[in-house]
Amino acid sequence: MTTAKPIPAVSFTTARTGASSRANEMGMRPMQERAYNKRGEQYLLIKSPPASGKSRALMFVALDKLHNQGLRQAIIVVPEKSIGGSFADEPLTQFGFWADWTVKPQWNLCNAPGPDEERVDPSKVRAVEQFLGSEDRVLVCTHATFRFAVEALGVAAFDDRLIAVDEFHHVSANPNNRLGGQLTEFIARDRTHIVAMTGSYFRGDAVPVLNPEDEARFETVTFTYFEQLNGYEHLKALNISYFFYTGRYLEAIEHCLDPARKTIVHIPSVNARESTKDKIREVEDIMNSLGDWQGADPETGFHRVRVASGKVLKIADLVDDTDPSRRTKVLGALKDPAHKNDRDHVDMIIALGMAKEGFDWIWCEHALTVGYRSSLTEIIQIIGRATRDAPGKEVATFTNLIAEPDASEAAVAEAINDTLKAIAASLLMEQVLAPRFNFTPKNAGPLPDFDYGPGGYQEDRTNVGVHETTGELHFEIKGLVEPSTPEAARICREDLNEVITAFVQDRTALERGLFDEETAPQDLTQVRLGKIVRDRYPELSTQDQEAVRQHAVAALNLTQKAKALAMGVEDDSSEPRANTALIDGVRKLAMDVRELDIDLIDSINPFESAYSVLARSMNENTLKQVQAAITAKRTAIAPDEARDLAARAVKFKKERGRLPAATAADPWERRLAEGATAFMRFDAAGRYD
Repeated sequence: MTTAKPIPAVSFTTARTGASSRANEMGMRPMQERAYNKRGEQYLLIKSPPASGKSRALMFVALDKLHNQGLRQAIIVVPEKSIGGSFADEPLTQFGFWADWTVKPQWNLCNAPGPDEERVDPSKVRAVEQFLGSEDRVLVCTHATFRFAVEALGVAAFDDRLIAVDEFHHVSANPNNRLGGQLTEFIARDRTHIVAMTGSYFRGDAVPVLNPEDEARFETVTFTYFEQLNGYEHLKALNISYFFYTGRYLEAIEHCLDPARKTIVHIPSVNARESTKDKIREVEDIMNSLGDWQGADPETGFHRVRVASGKVLKIADLVDDTDPSRRTKVLGALKDPAHKNDRDHVDMIIALGMAKEGFDWIWCEHALTVGYRSSLTEIIQIIGRATRDAPGKEVATFTNLIAEPDASEAAVAEAINDTLKAIAASLLMEQVLAPRFNFTPKNAGPLPDFDYGPGGYQEDRTNVGVHETTGELHFEIKGLVEPSTPEAARICREDLNEVITAFVQDRTALERGLFDEETAPQDLTQVRLGKIVRDRYPELSTQDQEAVRQHAVAALNLTQKAKALAMGVEDDSSEPRANTALIDGVRKLAMDVRELDIDLIDSINPFESAYSVLARSMNENTLKQVQAAITAKRTAIAPDEARDLAARAVKFKKERGRLPAATAADPWERRLAEGATAFMRFDAAGRYD
């Protein structure tokens, strides 16, 4: 029998202040004004959520660079043609700006015939070359077109121009990433201006977007999810849910679909274990589960399905690609600007690889995804389809429908992997939604330029302030190591989510933290996270690497403790308190905690609350089988891990006057002793020469 069981949602409740949608006298919303204030920077990185107005922010910045900073042209680079519409003409003077944004039709190559190109299109490369030789100012093209043009023309051909890269997380420091390599060449030549924009500055493969030395060249503008969602006018709650099911997803999906809500459904890839291998039939089965098919609209191509209430739903099918003209008609109807603000234009979209990043349907209330997608980045982007503000839209939901691991399956390892990835996505999204943390050592004094609220700075409190506009929180932590260089300080200020992303994607850390009861939390927070920081930032000193590690684990574990408070995990209730905002837990923790020290934070298992939720949602026998499968493959200590444990054993001896004991009751002390012994064994064998 098919079942669908919900994991309690991450829930974010907004204050609906309207601030993030309110424009100044130049027509700029807060994020756009923040970016415009940095318009003079040669290298600008804008980290901002979906729907915060990154496209228009780029227009403001680009117009200033073209008119006031001496740049000849602006080239806007987007990952796929459908996103090119975000950079169409905008009459900015109507809203108070001093110039309009215009793109001549022949230079918007996203509107040229043909699919998104994955191979060289000579006509588009010629078009880029012709544009570079013209007096016109703006060109819009895809990442692929730009890559091929740079290969054909060389980086010098783009001197004295602005290159703006949308969805910048597609770039990678991996040598095989061509766009990333080309941007490194542009930065080395130092003759272009670059604006990079993304709503998720992290990748699904744990490879950094930029090399540290290149990233250090960028001035960063950050607008957080907290600021964006809290400043909406209409949307008051975002819920993130996971459903485990057994049997066929086409039966389980009936438990998740609400015909009354505007929904985007992403069905699984044909290569995924959830797929029936017949994607067209799957769409038909979903529509049949909703009601009776009434034919297709001849103008839009939308299917018409009558549901039990009598309403006829209009459903856009982006999966069926057997008739290109039909799909072109459907896509054209979805992108028709005349219907952008028409809530009744379409009710549901069913897609496979489309309608994700950059897809603008403000009315979407529910993003339902079947199976785990290819990366955390993709999940964050899909969630962003539902987080746009719109009149009458009060609640947005993301639901991930996942097949429950079954130890009797031959593919049990793949099933467990999907479960771990779903948990990682949940942990990351909680971190993304949390307000920004500022950490200082105990008694270091107030932060400069920080709004401490009506009570001002309170020296006897761990929580010394909440910035009411941005939601930033300042915690004092005893024993916290401070960064000693500007680059380390920048990482602690700007890149903690990227460090946490790499950590929650670490398979070993996830498996041990969730299912191995013998793992000491410090094995995760100090050893595994410490290795990630060292590998990611090898140029930093040992002190700065430790500062980054401590700031990252503090941000992650304080968010997780706040989640426990918000969801009722730590009180006497047997069920979580539904719809309690995660942010409320963060604030409650900030007000309740009187004394924090880094050793206490390191002693918290970052995955503890995730396991508590998982245990309430998964079949008990299945959970035990998964746990057995994980603990059965526990591995021996590796040489680099032994070296880290030995160093921490030395610190243990300095603090306590004795070596850690292999027979100690404390699992972390036993682990230190084990690591020190392994280190001496590896050292004697010459493994560290």
